[in-house]
Amino acid sequence: MNEVVDSPFASGKALAESTGGRHEFSRELSRELIKREAAHRYPRDRVVATDRILMAFTSVTLAEKSQYQYAKGGNDIRGPSIKGMQAIAVEWGNLDYGWRIVSRGADVSGVPFSQIECRCIDLETGTGEEIGFIVPHWRDRSERKGGGYVLSDEREIYELCANMAMRRVRACIQACIPVDVVERGMLQADTTVNAEADTSTEAMAKMVAAFEPWGVTKEHIEHLIQRRLNAIQAAQVVTLKRIYVSLRDGMSEPGEWFDMGDAVGTGESDESQTEGTGTAAVKSRMKKKTGGAKAAPKPASKPTPKPAAKTGGAGDAKAEPKADPKAAPKAAGRRDDAPLSYAFVASALNDATDTAALDVASALIARVADAKQRIELEQMYSARMGEFDDEQG
Repeated sequence: MNEVVDSPFASGKALAESTGGRHEFSRELSRELIKREAAHRYPRDRVVATDRILMAFTSVTLAEKSQYQYAKGGNDIRGPSIKGMQAIAVEWGNLDYGWRIVSRGADVSGVPFSQIECRCIDLETGTGEEIGFIVPHWRDRSERKGGGYVLSDEREIYELCANMAMRRVRACIQACIPVDVVERGMLQADTTVNAEADTSTEAMAKMVAAFEPWGVTKEHIEHLIQRRLNAIQAAQVVTLKRIYVSLRDGMSEPGEWFDMGDAVGTGESDESQTEGTGTAAVKSRMKKKTGGAKAAPKPASKPTPKPAAKTGGAGDAKAEPKADPKAAPKAAGRRDDAPLSYAFVASALNDATDTAALDVASALIARVADAKQRIELEQMYSARMGEFDDEQG
């Protein structure tokens, strides 16, 4: 009698297909077919779509947010921002783009992660771009604050994944749209911003004040633009705005844009130069706020009616020098623990230009008296740290 060898493909148990699973699959398939059918029935008109893109970038609000810029290797790197590419995708039409979490797991060291898939598909041609990557649920932090830690809050995990994913979505969209269309959109954005740039005296005063945390003075700016500030051109205002955004986001340092060799025309050259970058800027800002409070009590801590009262003994003359050096450190110690306002700490967190500066600012959260405000500031710290993770991604 012949024996039948079992097929290796039939050794496993057949998976039971649920009714809900069949319905979900059918629904997704129908949705995709409808999208593709609509795209083929109503194809895009490239000329009309390009005109719509150009018209969209006549909006000043969109044009100002449509590009990023930073310096690398002595060159200016510019490109369309996430918001800029989303605006182009909407007007170009018939694109299916987005991101989703495929699965979650943990690596060999026990750190959980999310596997994410980003896509952009041209529904007319069926071509597209897909990018898959892993996002560890981990937040880097300086050793001074105990090092990095695993994220457990779902909101923080989602924000981290979204920040990482949207950069890849932008790349996917950019791969599906012709390069010349994107370049024309960015050129229109430049034209719009240049036309609307405010060169008034008040606007320039605000510009100078905005650069102060990095030790950049009016003279530094005038040296960069090679003219007096009251003769600045609209295009140069746009460049300064992009430099400010780059400094604020920690993408560059003041020395990459300005000649910071000496503090031209300022009487505080050493101090202003030490404020130029990330951590130093936040520390110096803290000193100006809390240190400003320190400066006020110092005159009060050295009341010197005693010299007038030293009528004779050498003992009185000895007692006076001992009192002054000790009084200041004690008062300073108490002032270092003085409570801070919510607005001050929030401003320090928002002004941080890198993770080190952000950690310095986060150390102030404990000095806010209200518990609810401390929780909000911790959430703000996590969100800002996510932004830096996004930039590094």
